[in-house]
Amino acid sequence: MRIVVNVSDMKLSKKPGDVIVTHALGSCIGIAIHDAEACVGGILHYMLPKSTIDQEKAKQNPFMFADTGIPLFFQKAYTLGAKKENIRVVMAGGSNLFEENDMFAIGKRNVVMARKLFWKNSIIIDKEDVGGNISRTFYLEIGSGATWLTSGGVRIDL
Repeated sequence: MRIVVNVSDMKLSKKPGDVIVTHALGSCIGIAIHDAEACVGGILHYMLPKSTIDQEKAKQNPFMFADTGIPLFFQKAYTLGAKKENIRVVMAGGSNLFEENDMFAIGKRNVVMARKLFWKNSIIIDKEDVGGNISRTFYLEIGSGATWLTSGGVRIDL
């Protein structure tokens, strides 16, 4: 089954063969996690690095922000049986889609926030495809743990 993750959302699955996908990663970040032993995986698609800009929105939807969404995403995977020491992490997105200077640098700040959170929690990012000025569609297959993205009709395995 194909499971679509919208912006400011996450989806997890335990069913081998399920493909989780998130579309149009621009400055947003997609985080894919997969525990092959537990056969648990998912994708988080967050928009902004820090919830401090709007704490009310963060309460309503913690998956909008890296600092609230990433920890909750991992906690939900753990409740399905994933173990931190078995999780493979892949990250995509963080682009600057505007030709001119992006004075807010949301894409870069999103990448930096994820890296900080992972470093602080002793989690290694296995692969990533971040930055640039392209939009990406990001996929994870449950069971195999295969991750790939498409951009401009080209598939890149991660």
